[in-house]
Amino acid sequence: MVRTPMACTVAGNSNTRSRCVTETVNGSHHFTINGYSLAKGMGVGKYIASESFSVGGYQWAIYFYPDGKNAEDNSLYVSVFIALASEGTDVRALFELTLLDQSGKGKHKVHSHFDRSLESGPYTLKYRGSMWGYKRFFRRAVMETSDFLKNDSLAITCTVGVVVSSTQGPRLYSIPVPEPDLGQHFGALLDSGEGADVTFEVDGEVYQAHKMVLAARSPVFKAQLFGPMRDRNSGNIEIEDVEPPVRGFVSVRRLGPDNCGAFKPGVFKALLHFIYRDSLPDTKELIRAPSTSILLAQHLLAAADRYGLDRLRLLCESKLCENVSVDTVATTLALAEQHHAAELKAVCLKFAASNLAAVMHSEGFEYLRDSCPTLQSELLKTVAGVYEEGVGTGVISNRNRSVWGQMSDGADAGGRRVRPRT
Repeated sequence: MVRTPMACTVAGNSNTRSRCVTETVNGSHHFTINGYSLAKGMGVGKYIASESFSVGGYQWAIYFYPDGKNAEDNSLYVSVFIALASEGTDVRALFELTLLDQSGKGKHKVHSHFDRSLESGPYTLKYRGSMWGYKRFFRRAVMETSDFLKNDSLAITCTVGVVVSSTQGPRLYSIPVPEPDLGQHFGALLDSGEGADVTFEVDGEVYQAHKMVLAARSPVFKAQLFGPMRDRNSGNIEIEDVEPPVRGFVSVRRLGPDNCGAFKPGVFKALLHFIYRDSLPDTKELIRAPSTSILLAQHLLAAADRYGLDRLRLLCESKLCENVSVDTVATTLALAEQHHAAELKAVCLKFAASNLAAVMHSEGFEYLRDSCPTLQSELLKTVAGVYEEGVGTGVISNRNRSVWGQMSDGADAGGRRVRPRT
């Protein structure tokens, strides 16, 4: 059942407050009438009833009158009603009756209270047996030659929305529930090393972990530790190459290539932190250099891709997205391409296309062009979209127009012809 809100908040005095909520509890019933031609002639006021169905705590039924409900209509119309089939007093409800078009064209005949304003409000059924519907639901001769009748069958759908109201006041008592702490418990297990059954060596640093936890979190670890191709010595594993194989990162250039290897243990420690706690670690605790948090995010992105940790990959993408600039976008785009970071890649392409002239003069653009040649065509398509958008709005600069022309014509940012690689 679906609840559809209808109203409203009522405030009390300055010291207390309550709220009255009036809404409908909705439910539908599909009624198929087979052998319509045999039902004709049963007599005016005689009906075929559906099985009763429950909506909003009451029982309801659909009544179909093949010869009409009232004698004065001379059986020119069929009648359809929805009836309250259980005990109830002053039951307020909205109704919808739909005669289904069985040709597949979707041209149904619908009589509905829903999605329109009712001057007198919902309909009120006073007691059991009260009905709402249409004496002249459809002219019978027209219906019998229409797409509503197929294979001597009719299909009717009825939706009932029972109106209910409740008043909500302040809660006098409550029991606070703490935040989830599963990650804290697993983190404590990692820190203690209790029950550890696998050891990792990373550049001389040793880390203990638990095979079942690793396998539950990473499909790669699961295959490595328990799969048919698992390592023979799966209790002691040496980890290599946890950094991304992309030279020219702004962070790497700043620190110098000799310092990259020093981050391998820190990267793997951060990886284990995420696997056990489902969160990123405090960068300062790992590497004690806040300016290198972007470098750690780059390394973790590569590690997340390697070990199939999609949530960690998205966390790293989000972190790197915050730091996309003219100086970093080219190498970040190359990283995103190599490690299946689709969200980050899309951001970088749009940023590079919007700042093309400056990006083509950046230190990382040459690397991007050499290491990921397939990205050039994607960048051109993105530039084309930005260019067309800019032309349409009149905001594209002459400089970007010139650069776009050069790239489309096979020239570099200096205007020199570029021979395609073969």
